[in-house]
Amino acid sequence: MRAALLLAVLGLVAGLLSWAPPASAADDDAPPGLPAAGSPWFGPSLTWTEDSAADYANRLGASPSLYTQRVNYPLGEDDRTFLRQFVEQAATQGAVAVVSLEPVVPLEELTEDDAEAFTDDLVALHRELDTYFLVRFAPEMNGTWYGWGQQPRAYVEAFRTLADQVHAATPHAAMVWAPVYGAGYPYGAAYGDVDPDRMTEAGELDTDDNGRLDEGDDPYGPYWPGDDVVDWVGLTLYHFGPDRGRIDNDLGLDGDGQTGDLETSEGFELDRVATPDAYRERLEERFNYNQGGGGTPFYERFAATYDKPMLVETGALWIPDGEGDPEVAIKQGWWEQVLEANADYPLVRGISWLEQRRPEAEADDRVVDWRATRTDELADALRADLGSDRVDIGPVTRVLDQEAANEATAQGRQPAADEIGAEMGWIVFCVAVLAVLFLLAGIAGKYVPSWRYPNENDPRDQRLDLFRGWIILAVVITHIEVTSPYSYLTLNAVGAITGAEMFVLLSGIVLGMIYLPTVRKLGEWVTAVTMWKRARKQYLVALVVVMLVYLLGLLPFVDATVITTFTDRGTGENGEAVTGQVYDLYANAPRLFDYPPPWYAVKQLLLLEMGPWVFNIMGLFVVLSLLLPVLMWFIKRGLWWLVLAVSWALFVWNAISEVHVLPSQFEDVFPLLTWQIAFTHGLVLGVYRRQVTQALVSRAGKIGCAVFVFGYAGALVWLWLAHTYGYSASPFPEGSYGWLYDNAYTRVFLQPGRLLDLVLMIIVAYAVLTTMWKPIDKIVGWFWIPLGAASLYVFIVHVFFVLAVGNIPGLDRGSWWQGTLVHTAVLALIWVMVKKRFLFSVIPR
Repeated sequence: MRAALLLAVLGLVAGLLSWAPPASAADDDAPPGLPAAGSPWFGPSLTWTEDSAADYANRLGASPSLYTQRVNYPLGEDDRTFLRQFVEQAATQGAVAVVSLEPVVPLEELTEDDAEAFTDDLVALHRELDTYFLVRFAPEMNGTWYGWGQQPRAYVEAFRTLADQVHAATPHAAMVWAPVYGAGYPYGAAYGDVDPDRMTEAGELDTDDNGRLDEGDDPYGPYWPGDDVVDWVGLTLYHFGPDRGRIDNDLGLDGDGQTGDLETSEGFELDRVATPDAYRERLEERFNYNQGGGGTPFYERFAATYDKPMLVETGALWIPDGEGDPEVAIKQGWWEQVLEANADYPLVRGISWLEQRRPEAEADDRVVDWRATRTDELADALRADLGSDRVDIGPVTRVLDQEAANEATAQGRQPAADEIGAEMGWIVFCVAVLAVLFLLAGIAGKYVPSWRYPNENDPRDQRLDLFRGWIILAVVITHIEVTSPYSYLTLNAVGAITGAEMFVLLSGIVLGMIYLPTVRKLGEWVTAVTMWKRARKQYLVALVVVMLVYLLGLLPFVDATVITTFTDRGTGENGEAVTGQVYDLYANAPRLFDYPPPWYAVKQLLLLEMGPWVFNIMGLFVVLSLLLPVLMWFIKRGLWWLVLAVSWALFVWNAISEVHVLPSQFEDVFPLLTWQIAFTHGLVLGVYRRQVTQALVSRAGKIGCAVFVFGYAGALVWLWLAHTYGYSASPFPEGSYGWLYDNAYTRVFLQPGRLLDLVLMIIVAYAVLTTMWKPIDKIVGWFWIPLGAASLYVFIVHVFFVLAVGNIPGLDRGSWWQGTLVHTAVLALIWVMVKKRFLFSVIPR
């Protein structure tokens, strides 16, 4: 009964942590307002496999207010992942996400289920990231170059089906109807026509009833889904150059539906600066029409008549072949026309610039460059021309927390080749050193038995405290970010082998060691309640730290940005270090002081979605502490194998699917389903430490450990030699060194190689601290053991030391002597605080 109640209570607590209001039209958070008339949102349509939101913002020198991406529809699993990655990147800057859905099946095969699945994703993404969406369904549907083109009946039905689902599900997504500019309609001679002999829907397309689909027919009206389902109108109008005319551009509507193959086009005069007012002439339906204007202008007919905001997708073509007009003249001349017209077309509320390099059919499939930030000269000119009021740039919604931002912008990126070599070099070196220490421990155990750890049955194993003290000091030194011999070792040696994962593992071991003795003393239920109270204390302290850091940052003499903001760092095209976008981890903290405070800000605080970056793993410890009694209920009954089996299943599942089960800051850096594996194994080791110890010291155990340690170290050293001197004399394929780093040792993720390092470190640490205990204890035990016994306390208070160091005036973080002085002073102060038990009663240990 108590076990069932325990499970029910834990389920309730977990549910409360992950609860969010249902995303529907009744959501408390209102959609963002439109930008001011004459100052539309502005942003790029990137090639997302080669570019990123952070890189674009870094080139432009400003954060756009929207990003555009094309996504296949209906969504497959890969498309769903692609959509999430795109939205996460847009959310790093609080930008509107323009999702252009491109049907990959015939329009008539699209169903309500497809629409519902897509809108479910939008709801989930908004709930998690607060993103606002513009959904462009099957854009340029009046053209001939897409499979969904010129099918008005099927298009209108599919648009309305999707719009009904989107409108019913969320107010945070707007439907955009976006044809292409009508000059050249019906595009019979268009380059890239996907089906010159298509069957046309004569009744809808032949609007002048002359039996042909020709330039006299309406290029927009047949495709209009209706005022009730369209939220925004859009228009695609690129600058290719002057149109030199077409031959037999019409599409026949004879009985068998054949259009013929005689249509040809002289094409555009490419690489030319736009003629004056070319953009305005497009908006007035006068540019490149064969017979004057094209009727009532699109802007007046759809935007003004129905009072709809308008989204323009545009760009200026330039071919990097050394011919034609200069690139800057072409692109700047075009965007100047676009920006200058904003004041006279106030319903244009969004501009998406095609920021891509790609082949174009209109240029005989040559690669053309549409990018407006391709060079520093272009980017500087664009930033200057955007001005302060010609467009609305900057965040529209909340900015995604920094760690998730860093995760999003790092997706698909790898270090430069020389960096991979340095990373793997340290890993190989440290593994080799550990193998040598293991050998020395064996020698010491045989020839100097007096050094051995004196009390194997000590309920508070000091070896663990000393080991934890070493790890927590490495964390403190790394987070302070000044140069010193300490940081050189922690960043390279400790960081190469282990770090946060060892901290989590050791925490599990300690809790596993003390849990069952506590059960024997207090009873299982009382112990569970005690542990939940400890988790509650951790959570409340975490909330206090988060808010205290923010409040300290409001003081005029305190700069808290050292821990309340984060800059993603990576490498450029040539491998040089690049500093990217700066993210505010407290973007919505000021809203907590509104009256009443909005739910999204309160939720962010309660779920630890805001907070200093040096503190984000605290959320993981809170959740693991809540799970502790349940895990120990199974382990106590001998079901440790079931706990580990489920743990591995979740680990593998998360490696494949990248599921984030909780909307908290730690999930983006320390995902629960991945990092729980270190904690669960620590619990089992803690509970069965005597059995494990007996197995390790047995003859078979010693042989097994030696084979693992020396075999692992030998394999990595051999691989390093092959990488350094050539693979010809080794069994390893060319490039194995870099491949192994990418797939097994990347620091950002808990990959298989880092799990092997955990095993190696535990085996070597046990051997060294057991057989060489007395000299180690005498040299460093007085310092490391107290800190290890209060490692969680040290982790919490170190946040304020990092903040204090960040406010030392004149500190040169690259100076070795200053860094050494700072690190020594911080470690000494923390040790004094631990020895004097400063705030021990209110801060978890």
